[in-house]
Amino acid sequence: MKFVAMTYGTEGDTRPIAVLCRALLDAGHDATLLADGGTLDYVRELGVPATALAGDIRAALQPGSGISPAAKNSLDSTAKTLALLANENAEAWMRSVLDAGAGSDGLIVAGLAAYIGFSAAEKLGVTAIGAGMIPLTPTSAFPSPFLPPRPMPRWLNRPSYRLVNAALWRAFRQSTDAARAKVELPPARRLTDNHPMIYGISPTILPTPGDWPENALMCGQWIRPIHDWEPPQALQEFLSAGDAPIYVGFGSMSGFDQRALLDAVVAAVAGRRALFYPGWGDGESLDLPPNFFVIGDTPHDWLFPRTSMVIHHGGSGTTHSAARAGVPSVVLPFAADQFFWAKQLRRLGVAPAIAGARRLTAASLSQAIDAAGEPELRERASAIGATMRSEDGAATAVKELETVLARG
Repeated sequence: MKFVAMTYGTEGDTRPIAVLCRALLDAGHDATLLADGGTLDYVRELGVPATALAGDIRAALQPGSGISPAAKNSLDSTAKTLALLANENAEAWMRSVLDAGAGSDGLIVAGLAAYIGFSAAEKLGVTAIGAGMIPLTPTSAFPSPFLPPRPMPRWLNRPSYRLVNAALWRAFRQSTDAARAKVELPPARRLTDNHPMIYGISPTILPTPGDWPENALMCGQWIRPIHDWEPPQALQEFLSAGDAPIYVGFGSMSGFDQRALLDAVVAAVAGRRALFYPGWGDGESLDLPPNFFVIGDTPHDWLFPRTSMVIHHGGSGTTHSAARAGVPSVVLPFAADQFFWAKQLRRLGVAPAIAGARRLTAASLSQAIDAAGEPELRERASAIGATMRSEDGAATAVKELETVLARG
């Protein structure tokens, strides 16, 4: 079978889809991935054929880039920038996926490119399968992860998905319909109803809702274990020089005062050994005390088991990798679904309660670090990790994709 996968976003959006493509290739299928050009290094390391989509998400999210609709450094402007980026490139994305998808059997769509992906599948006459690292299928079990983290009556849980989906469709409908018109498709109504969905989500972290339809499957994390990766010598020496360090990293987050957040982290860590990953920031320009070691892009599967705990933003990928490593988390969510994942880790008892990144204080973080080091919490984290390591999410997803296409 020939698959084309299409996503758009940061590294956290591209990497799981790349792992899924690699699993398809290993199973004897053809697979090609279309994604942001700046996220394709990892894809090529996996040996997955890839094509860069128009746009530059990293440049767009830099404050003062001129691409952002708001010059100020804010998370609200980040969301607006992402929508603007998708809308400006809709027609180019449509051309790219139609070219790549010619002769394909199935189109896997995810991220900001989903609406264009579903439209392209319609034009090509092939099956479209949605893929996600965030639960999008309506359920009464919990509200949409994109809603603010406020209490909500249970009866509103399922309707909350319709509200979120309607808001997203309003943001992307004009550009999607313009791209559809260019390829002689009629204006769309609702593109995301009744199609199969596969999720790179662990059922250990989030049990499958009992009211999900049969065509929505919680597969497990899409991760390719690292067996022969060699760390830089300086990192290996740091790890060997003392107790397991605390990991601190906030992925590709932008639109926040990194210096203020780091000052709180430094004070809370209070001299303990720590690793810091600056993400898209400039790690070399940071003035950090000697107990902090700044690292580059390092496989979480290799690194996290060598840490004492993981302080992170609550992105789906980092949440899963920390839990799978069997170490506690301290989650400082910034926006969107990050609050949802923080809640799941608290529910499992592998992360202490703490306010989000924008309300962080050194004192509250210090208390959370102490709580994450308690033996009972560490034992629960170890047990959760052992269960997750028995899952093979990518293989489960491949079997589901084969089943979906076999059904036609």
